[in-house]
Amino acid sequence: FNTLNTISALIHAHPEAADRMIVRLSELLRRPLDRGDVQEVPLREELEFLRSYLEIEQMRFPDRLTVTFDVEPRTQELFVPHLILQPLVENALRHGILPREEAGRVEISARVVDGEQLELKVRDNGSGLAPANGSSGREGIGLQNVRSRLAQLYGAAQQLEIGNASVGGVEARVRIPCCASPRSPAQPPVVVSATDTGAAAAPAKTR
Repeated sequence: FNTLNTISALIHAHPEAADRMIVRLSELLRRPLDRGDVQEVPLREELEFLRSYLEIEQMRFPDRLTVTFDVEPRTQELFVPHLILQPLVENALRHGILPREEAGRVEISARVVDGEQLELKVRDNGSGLAPANGSSGREGIGLQNVRSRLAQLYGAAQQLEIGNASVGGVEARVRIPCCASPRSPAQPPVVVSATDTGAAAAPAKTR
């Protein structure tokens, strides 16, 4: 609805910008429908979806939002839950960036840690969490769904932490197994070890 309202405001004064936003919105709406029965996708696909979403947000707030990506190349083909990053980024925008008048920044990163864990981070440079509330003050339905999906897919082999970053702002950190293929109910994920040179290398062991 926010995007449609922005399109309505732009369509007469800035028709080209409105047209670009309509195209991006169409892409966002089509992706969940096309992949509605898919639980996991390569990180590459998840980042493509996220970039389309963020392009809309940057058009809505052209002078207030900067986005940076720091993604290790070997993580691109590892599998992650479909649409797992968008709620984390939306949370950062809603609570960390939009309440402030000054420009804000969101940083998204992906890397392999501890040999066989994929670590995804979303960090904003907002005012951080109030000590009294902790992360609970920023956890709505979207983040509760993220926690639930991670638990269903990976059990105890996953982690989601949200807290104040050491350099300011709030950081959401997800850790899941480095899966080189999607999970299925009858088969455990294929885990890629730290000695592999890329996501397509032969699996080291299963979990």
